[in-house]
Amino acid sequence: MGRQKKNKPKKDRLARGRKSALAKSAGPELRKVDIAQVNAIVERTAGTLSPDDHGTLRAAIGTLAFLTAEIEAANASIKRLRQVLFGSSTEKTSAVLGEPDGGEDDKANVEAANETPAEDRSLPSTGADPAAAADQVKSKPKGHGRNSSAALTGADKVCVPHETLEAGALCPGCGKGKVYPMAKPKILVRITGMAPLGATVTELERLRCNLCGEVFSAREPPEVGSKKYDESVASMIGLFKYGAGVPFHRLEKLQAALGIPISCSTQWDLVDEAAALMVPAYQELVRQAAQGDVLHNDDTTMKILELSGKRRAKAIADGSLDPSERKGIFTSGIVSAGASAGSAPQIVLFFTGTQHAGENLADVLAKRVPDLAAPIQMCDGLSHNTAPEFKSIVAHCLAHARRRFVEVVEGFPTECAVVLKAVRAVYQIDAESKQEGLAHGERLALHVKHSRPHMVRLKRWLRLQISQKKTEPNSGLGQAIGYTLKHWDALTLFLREPGAPLDNNVCERALKRVILHRKNAYFYKTENGARVGDLYMSLIYTAELCGASPLEYLNALQVNHEELARDPAAWMPWNYADAVARTGGRGPGPG
Repeated sequence: MGRQKKNKPKKDRLARGRKSALAKSAGPELRKVDIAQVNAIVERTAGTLSPDDHGTLRAAIGTLAFLTAEIEAANASIKRLRQVLFGSSTEKTSAVLGEPDGGEDDKANVEAANETPAEDRSLPSTGADPAAAADQVKSKPKGHGRNSSAALTGADKVCVPHETLEAGALCPGCGKGKVYPMAKPKILVRITGMAPLGATVTELERLRCNLCGEVFSAREPPEVGSKKYDESVASMIGLFKYGAGVPFHRLEKLQAALGIPISCSTQWDLVDEAAALMVPAYQELVRQAAQGDVLHNDDTTMKILELSGKRRAKAIADGSLDPSERKGIFTSGIVSAGASAGSAPQIVLFFTGTQHAGENLADVLAKRVPDLAAPIQMCDGLSHNTAPEFKSIVAHCLAHARRRFVEVVEGFPTECAVVLKAVRAVYQIDAESKQEGLAHGERLALHVKHSRPHMVRLKRWLRLQISQKKTEPNSGLGQAIGYTLKHWDALTLFLREPGAPLDNNVCERALKRVILHRKNAYFYKTENGARVGDLYMSLIYTAELCGASPLEYLNALQVNHEELARDPAAWMPWNYADAVARTGGRGPGPG
């Protein structure tokens, strides 16, 4: 019997049919072309075509160039919009370029940085980038996000002695040796749930004489006090509202569910009253921030109902608002580091209103001591981020320039890889300097020795792309190259000035606190509400960066507001514990 032919599944037949149909209907070969080369070909055909035909061909090529540029711009805009809506998981160079994660080893990176620059050689690949350089110099933490007992700094600690033995007692096991305390006790952790705001209801028994009617009430316990709301209440509400982005109405619902209701209006009254007591601390932060060696600044949009919509129109009609006042409202973030006048750590300030970041920075620098040298100002390339009224050494964010190439990497993968790998090498070197704890001068010498060759080679390559017409200036890649070359001196200030940062990421992280509030609360109702929010965010975030407890710090400022008003400099997040000790360690309690 002959060999029986098996029927193939219907799915396979349909797939083969689709492939065959696609092969038959395939259009012309698609490939990436250089518009400049096409224009040169068109010009060479000028003598062989009639003037009308040649003009039509030139118009067609011009249309193609225009559509290509628009498609590239649209793709970049769509990618940017997609990141805004859904977020970007990572901008690591390996992820953007589709490379295996890891890159070359660190030794190869440093050796490559010492090579002689060459125009015809691609820049070496390294294993760091703005998003991952810091992570690569640290060992991967163990566990699954669980915190050890040492991390529970706010927990109540209870020491339990042995019920039958004490130090120096005879060992009950062998009967010969003596027992002594071990250096590390056995640790047991128990975590319980509790309401953000607790309450205690104290009932004082009252007795009444049935003859004369006199009433005798039990004495009030000293721990109750005369105030209904402890200082810690305003601190906790401020932490939830301005530190964690929990609006008043959500906290109201949470407290009601836990049996301790507190209305939105009461919450606002408490934080507003507490803010008035803490104003001297905020003003002192502004004064000390003005003395910093490096100041980062940027802004993000915000909304104040009092200055927008129908309320704005009514204010203009009433004459309480100037019609020429800006409609745009922003929250500016300013991060000051390396204060020349002392050892203050990073200070974070927020300002909400119609002023841009550069104008708010000018207001801060107005409090700078005149004898100090001009500070380094780190920002992006927008003109409204600078403060022309005050002299500063302007540095621009290298991460912003890098992101322009990330946005067009799909259309120009080979060209963008050159830029991203060069920047990756610089970030790797900077990560090494941080790991070794180098001083500003030592860090500058390291960058001059190892990062400068990368940047010199990169600048030469960027110029060749434009001068030799390898890249269309109006394309997405051309615009990214143009931006980088235009701001080159400010982007590479870290190669000339000690302490100059690479990017503005520290300010971007600070503004996430504002963005979190905006996502949850949407707006401020009044300008006073915005000022209160700026004060709380500045104090909370600065305390976190200093390693202090924001809750304890806000409590201390309220309890000791009289001492704070007399000497604000002694009540900063990094030194307030000494002031508390001098005043007798007073904390929240009965008033």
